Amino acid sequence: MAAVDRGRSTGLILNGTRESGQEVRDSNVTAALAVSHILKSSLGPVGLDKMLVDDIGDVLITNDGATILKQLEVEHPAARVLVDLAALQDSEVGDGTTSVVIIAAELLRRGNSLIQRSSQTNSSNGMHPTTILSGYRMALKESVSFIKKNLLTSVTSMEDQYLINAAKTSMNSKLIGMESNFFAKMAVDAVKSVQIKSFDGKKNKFPLSAIHVLKAHGKSSTESELIDGGFALNTTRASQGMPTNLTNCKVALLDMNLQRHRMGHGISINIKDPAEIEKIKQREMDITKERIQMILDTGANVILTSKGIDDLCMKYFVEAGAICARRVPVNDLKRLAKAIGGKLVVTMADASYDETDDNDNDNEGNETFDPSCLGECDAVREERVGDGEMMYFMGCKGHGASTIVLRGANEYMLDEMDRALHDSLCVVKRILESNSLVAGGGAVEAALNVHLHIFATSIPTREQLAVQEFADALLVIPKTLAINAAKDASDLIAILRSKTQENSNMGLDLINGVIRDNLSAGVIEPAISKIKSLRFATEAAITILRIDDRIILQDPQAPA
Repeated sequence: MAAVDRGRSTGLILNGTRESGQEVRDSNVTAALAVSHILKSSLGPVGLDKMLVDDIGDVLITNDGATILKQLEVEHPAARVLVDLAALQDSEVGDGTTSVVIIAAELLRRGNSLIQRSSQTNSSNGMHPTTILSGYRMALKESVSFIKKNLLTSVTSMEDQYLINAAKTSMNSKLIGMESNFFAKMAVDAVKSVQIKSFDGKKNKFPLSAIHVLKAHGKSSTESELIDGGFALNTTRASQGMPTNLTNCKVALLDMNLQRHRMGHGISINIKDPAEIEKIKQREMDITKERIQMILDTGANVILTSKGIDDLCMKYFVEAGAICARRVPVNDLKRLAKAIGGKLVVTMADASYDETDDNDNDNEGNETFDPSCLGECDAVREERVGDGEMMYFMGCKGHGASTIVLRGANEYMLDEMDRALHDSLCVVKRILESNSLVAGGGAVEAALNVHLHIFATSIPTREQLAVQEFADALLVIPKTLAINAAKDASDLIAILRSKTQENSNMGLDLINGVIRDNLSAGVIEPAISKIKSLRFATEAAITILRIDDRIILQDPQAPA
């Protein structure tokens, strides 16, 4: 109301509410800390899970930071920045979503306390937000440089043991942490199976979109499997009259309807003899049969389509002894095409035209099926898995796609296993692509804390205080890890900071409550995960601390 009164006195009326100065900063930091406190107890190998119930009663149980924040309906604009931050970390790295939000919130809290301290003492000698932001940027630049020079371990010939340890580190905080040995090996094999080699052999790619994850109820989680050299689809035969097993298969992948040919709308035919109607119907059936026969004549004995197959077409496939499946998701067909070396066909129309052939005009509008679009595999079989059937393609002739079939007791467990496996796949992919790793368990944060405090003494300006606060903010990760493990955080952090000066790979052993060399113990993470999480968290904190005014406009149509 005061803002409106001031506006009237100056002739400028603001149709809304306005917050400015320290008031808006306090509001933003409080909202960010509220989001951070939701995630804090889920950090680390002994972190707890969250149960989220939506408005229709669906239950989600997880401790994945990005998943938790995605389900929350966050209204505060500053808090939404942290929600977007977790989503960015998830898409860019795949792991570390919880820690990046916690670091960003701690940077905000400490930056805001510096501003509050300056306003409570003497504003002329206090710290301006711009000075704090400048200090944070200096600390970030020095941190990334220190990680690359001193903490990063380059592994030129990446052995499986490093990859398995990294996958286990990611899984230890998840539901499948007890079976991390089993699933870590599965994750490494799956990522390696989709490798795409570059021309120079230096920068190979590992597209995780080529890894197909299926979930089936029943059995224990350790009976999950990676189909070696094969592919699986969550689909079944279109008819019980089709065989359940075929060998030496040629597979046609279609993105179109297979149904009885019908005349287009708007076409009228004048018929004098009623017998002509039967001939038209017969010709429609013949066109359909010719189309099906065209596919079968190429040697295809397995036909998959993303759309429908009507009874007439199914009859011809059954008579030919072929297997066909309908309503297969297009993304699954694209993955399968990579695995078997085929192509997805969207139309059978013949678009070729030869200008030198005078009779080629007669062939316009004809339909053909190119045999080169067929994929090949040694065998196709349908098996009952859990409550339904799955179609297995064994001995695929292509490359660059694989399938993991997860087994579990219920839907909640399967969904959480899927999320945990996705994080581990991302970790393995990042290490394989960057060939670099760092020690986990708070080792990087403790080493940076010690280094940044030394670095701050070399800065002769006010940014020194901001760099020190940045250094102390990083300790929120090992502190939270220790608290979640029911250990004495103060003692452990003091010992950790002392020992990290001798060995920068020293980190927390949360099971025994001691300090150890985590690089030797196999607790490792991708270096890119730490670097990007620091960058993302710092940029998010800077974005929010730069705000000193918030204006919420009211709808002019709304009643006063």
